[in-house]
Amino acid sequence: MLGELVERNEQLTCLEAALSDCLEARGGVAVLEGPATTGRTDLLRALSERAGSAGIRVLNAACSREERSLPLGVMTQLTRGLQLPTALTERIARISEAELAATSLGGATNPLAPFLIWTIDALSTLLLDLAEQQPLLVAVDDVGHADLLSLHCLLHLVRRIPSTAALLVLTDDGQPWSWQSPPLVGLLRQPHAAHVRVGPLSRAGIEIFVTQTMGVDAAVELTPAFQAASGGNPALLTALVKDHWAHGGPTAQGYGRTLVTYLYRAGAETARVVHALAVLGPEGTAHDLATMADCGVNEVRRVIEPMTAAGLLADGWFRHEIMYQAVLDDISDPVRVELHRRAAALSRDRGARAATVACHLVAADQTTAPWGIRFLLDAADQALVDDDHDRAVECLRLAHRSTADERRRSAVLARLTRVEWWTNPSSAARNLSGLLSAAGADMLNRDDQLELIRQLVWDGRLSDVPDLLGRRYAASRGDGDGEPRHIEVWLTVVAPLLGRRSGTRRVPAEAVADAGDPWLRSVAELASLLNRGRLATAVPMAEQVLADARIGRRTSWLDEAVLLALLVLVYAEQLTTAINWCKEMISTASGTPRAMALAVMSEALVRQGDLAAGADHAHAALAQLTPGAWGAAVGLPLGALIMATTRMGDYETASAHVARAIPEAMFQTRYGLHYLHSRAYYQLATGHHHAALGDFLACGELMRGWGLDLAGLVPWRVGAAEAWLRLGNSDQARVLIRDQLPRAGAEAGRARALSLRLLAATSPPNRRTPLLTEALDILEMCGDRFEQARVLGDLSRTYDTLGQKRRARPLFRQAMHVANLCQARPLSRELLSEWGEEVVEPGPAQDNGPARESLTEAERRVASLAVMGYTNREIATKLYVTASTVEQHLTKVYRKLDVKRRQDLPVDLRAELSRTRG
Repeated sequence: MLGELVERNEQLTCLEAALSDCLEARGGVAVLEGPATTGRTDLLRALSERAGSAGIRVLNAACSREERSLPLGVMTQLTRGLQLPTALTERIARISEAELAATSLGGATNPLAPFLIWTIDALSTLLLDLAEQQPLLVAVDDVGHADLLSLHCLLHLVRRIPSTAALLVLTDDGQPWSWQSPPLVGLLRQPHAAHVRVGPLSRAGIEIFVTQTMGVDAAVELTPAFQAASGGNPALLTALVKDHWAHGGPTAQGYGRTLVTYLYRAGAETARVVHALAVLGPEGTAHDLATMADCGVNEVRRVIEPMTAAGLLADGWFRHEIMYQAVLDDISDPVRVELHRRAAALSRDRGARAATVACHLVAADQTTAPWGIRFLLDAADQALVDDDHDRAVECLRLAHRSTADERRRSAVLARLTRVEWWTNPSSAARNLSGLLSAAGADMLNRDDQLELIRQLVWDGRLSDVPDLLGRRYAASRGDGDGEPRHIEVWLTVVAPLLGRRSGTRRVPAEAVADAGDPWLRSVAELASLLNRGRLATAVPMAEQVLADARIGRRTSWLDEAVLLALLVLVYAEQLTTAINWCKEMISTASGTPRAMALAVMSEALVRQGDLAAGADHAHAALAQLTPGAWGAAVGLPLGALIMATTRMGDYETASAHVARAIPEAMFQTRYGLHYLHSRAYYQLATGHHHAALGDFLACGELMRGWGLDLAGLVPWRVGAAEAWLRLGNSDQARVLIRDQLPRAGAEAGRARALSLRLLAATSPPNRRTPLLTEALDILEMCGDRFEQARVLGDLSRTYDTLGQKRRARPLFRQAMHVANLCQARPLSRELLSEWGEEVVEPGPAQDNGPARESLTEAERRVASLAVMGYTNREIATKLYVTASTVEQHLTKVYRKLDVKRRQDLPVDLRAELSRTRG
């Protein structure tokens, strides 16, 4: 046992010298002094084992705070197992009965009463007699908690011990004697007593300890961390070693529980002070802790200073977060509430930040003082500045529950709802009925009413909007108050029936009044341009809104402006620009704004043909916010996910989302169009052509009824025409296509390309080539790879029908390559079913990526047309160059790519050229 102790050689040497004196009949007293948990008991146990091995009789007693009132409790422990004289046994029993009776009456027996003096002398004499028979070691652990009568006995023994073969060894926490009882002070201040100091281990001692238990390599790696987490305290160090073996690091059940166990042993006063420290924080002074713990400053110091000396605390604070959390978890709920309540008052009185005061109020979950509401609201504002929405919600919820004044309570509820919407719209939706009641009672200000309208639309409670908007108009301050008008213009593109009902008719952007929230004005201006189909004009404004949003003050209308600006870019086919902005928003935003950016990005990616990435971002959007939290806007991410999984052939996933319950109000909003359009393509892909046609025509009916018939939103005529073709009615398909083509101008090139492809499908084979070639050029500019693959497949079929297999086969291989890039498995299977696998790969793939980078734009164009099977003369005609120039370009391409003929050119050159253009 002695060999296992670390850094205790000096103490052991002193104690062994005292044992040697005892064996030579030179009795004495040794006091092991040091903070609790630093190894005093281990030293005492080691000394007892050494004494027993040396033939010394050992009597042990361990004192505890709980047994301090037990008369002669320590002496009873020491004499247990000894044959006591009958008279002494009876006297001890009488003393115990008398002491207990006196204590129950509120008094105590005088230790110097004659019948007690006889007993004290008899017990001391008994121990001295034992020393005459055999050297004696009397070991008393934690003597500071010994009962008073036992202390008198030990003091009586000490006065007679020097000339005997007896050694009395005591352990004590080393507290100043002025704080202790007179007999204990007399016992510890014996002039011939040897005082042996025990403290925490040094860094070297910690390294030795870890080496003994875990090995040299572990000691080198772990000693610095163990020193910081234990402060050299043996109990903490032992717990750390055990935790590391079992769990790889400190745990609340091991390391953290060590301190909690100490608190139980140290007593209620120590626990109260340490609990107060945990609640108040490291900035608390001794006076603050005394107030918190209902004790004096001296009592606080008697707790904190020994714990710091023992290494249990570092500079008056917990050494590790796990230790701190273990102490917090140990506090009962009623005590914790009261401590936090007191901490809030103390923090306020000493001028702490609102966030600090509010933290305690929230932890207490109550505030009755009027000042508490003010601190909670200020703390919520600061939390929003710090982007800590959860903390802001906690503060606002408590402020709302604690506010008695109804008008102020309504204002707090509006603020709470606004913040909750940023993190969890489902939670915010629970407040909408209360806010509607407050608005009806004229208890919401103008901004809160306008905010409520937006929240109602998002949640799909559209029937409540007209009345609230009417109230806003009734309270309008005249022509200068343009905010109700802004709302109406916005409604024309998000829930158009509401906007139309209120009388808005294609309001010019310049006519929107310049008043109120600037972000609401931006929303109205974008909505006006979208409503009138002026996407080309809306694009630069959308980009400006997104740029300004980086430094804009956070409001819900800012979020709506960002969402609308991103969608304008998507509808205007500025897909790469939209994706780049979405990436920035996703990396910097959180909660609902991040979910919106994810949803828009999924739509843009699907329109580019990047189906897997589109599905991933749609899944992420629906994970950021549950479908219920999306409200009526769920059609945006859901539509992108259904379209992506359908085109990838994952019909099981698509079917599950088609079958998902959705709010009926979604179909009264723009978001319902995205869902209907995607569901229609799912029906088309799974053979339900009539159902698909119904969904496409429903989109058209809604868009025409709303006055929002934009091909960039959803090209419903193209989808309906494809459904008619599947049903064998090419005449109806041609009618829709010819209706769509004039509408698909420069701002809707993708819709024109889709229309041209279907027009080709209804035309004779000899008239299809120019239509498909124009469609392919447009799609390359738009960057839609999925539709490129479809057009390439149609071109390959057309050339095959015309007997031009030399052109058809390269186009087929290119169509297969692009379809595989999109992971469009149904399209790949369709192409394979027509051509077979023998023409899929023209030869072994070559790793010529660096060589491709060296191709000029002109060389890429010539090579891509050569891949498609065009002759040099045909290429020259298409590019308006000479045949000789084409030949020169091809020669350079062959040399750079290390191929000998055009059949060896990579089939994906045209797709690569498309991405370069996009």
